[in-house]
Amino acid sequence: MTTLWTSADIARATGGTASVSFDALGVSFDSREVETGHLFVALKGEATDGHRFVDGAISNGAAGALVSAAVAHPHVLVENTTQALNDLAIASRNRMAGKVAGVTGSAGKTGTKEALADALARANRGAVHRSVKSYNNHTGVPLSLARMPADCTYGVFEMGMNHSGELSELTQLVRPHVAIVTTIASAHREFFASEEAIADAKGEIFEGLEQGGTAIIPFDSPYRDRLAAAAKPYAANIVTFGRSDGADVQAIHAIATDRGQAITARLPSGELSFTLSQSGDHWVANAMAVLAAVDAMGGDLAAAGLALADMAGLAGRGARHTVSIAGGTITMLDESYNANPASMAATLDVLGKTPAERRIAVLGEMRELGSESDALHAGLAPALSAARVDFAVLVGSAMSPLAKALEGRIETVHVPDAAAAQDQVKSLLKAGDALLIKGSNAVGLSRLVSSFSGGID
Repeated sequence: MTTLWTSADIARATGGTASVSFDALGVSFDSREVETGHLFVALKGEATDGHRFVDGAISNGAAGALVSAAVAHPHVLVENTTQALNDLAIASRNRMAGKVAGVTGSAGKTGTKEALADALARANRGAVHRSVKSYNNHTGVPLSLARMPADCTYGVFEMGMNHSGELSELTQLVRPHVAIVTTIASAHREFFASEEAIADAKGEIFEGLEQGGTAIIPFDSPYRDRLAAAAKPYAANIVTFGRSDGADVQAIHAIATDRGQAITARLPSGELSFTLSQSGDHWVANAMAVLAAVDAMGGDLAAAGLALADMAGLAGRGARHTVSIAGGTITMLDESYNANPASMAATLDVLGKTPAERRIAVLGEMRELGSESDALHAGLAPALSAARVDFAVLVGSAMSPLAKALEGRIETVHVPDAAAAQDQVKSLLKAGDALLIKGSNAVGLSRLVSSFSGGID
């Protein structure tokens, strides 16, 4: 494998001192994820100190460690490992001569990031670097940057936030040539006075745009003009995407098929017809954002269309499973990773369009909604009705307003936790059902997905 960092590189980037010479093939800050040849970064957090796990990381194959206290292993000694990780991220971004995209939004960040990386990689095999999982915060973004090979052609990074000012800091690290906002919705409302405030915080991503950069914003959003105003001081180009006339990149046709959706998109350079493997109107919008970014980055649009046709569902974010059950099978939609009102409505729409004898929705409470929580939970009722949900299993105390709103409309059971939901769902399921599992990650509904994936007795 190719060396990602030498100890001398690391020392130079961080202002640290190397104990011996070593080569690092990768970077990790979780000793459980260390692979042979990795640099282990010993971060100090509120709950634990990564220096406690240096021995384990070395045993797992780490080539060396980035530490703020000397250890009896190859290491680079710095004053502060969190700052050193940021310094390594900055050095990585400085040495990369390719094009970089940054993605944020209240929903669809990870899916759009993955789709964009796949779209660029179709014509650039092995030359596209992306952030993994949802590494989109103050430690995940610098880690993802530090892992970026110097010679890659494209980098695609997800950036998240739950407070004002966070994206401003992250985008200055990423320094994107293209910055995408997927959508604005009431996520993390506990920390924001209004959706307008959320739009302003998301608009911070444009502050890091490289000279000549492009801002990509949702045309159909009520906050389109607000986002455009946020982008104007930093972007040489502002490109809109969506379904409506007037969008720079517009889905002019989107027809559901047994393979996903057949889409015709209009771009400034012409039209592109392709198959999108993912279902749902939200994925049509995501695909338009991806095409806008590929075009802005000088990528191959035809290859991007082929990649969108082949994209698999992401675990916790739309993966579909055919699950064996007595008498046949069910279709399970795994949306268990996270939830907010916009993504709940979008995935309920997908459930409603999924062929099934019955539709069962297992919905976990949505966290961090603050004083608007009751209204936003109750406000999901019309989406469940429109999706023709036959039975709803609601999980968590915050779901009480929705349970009340569904009385007399949809058969509903309200349970306290994921364990109770699992028992309830197992007793409900029949062959031919479609099962949606979605909720905030902390609710733990991924346990249901894991439990059911191998079949249900």
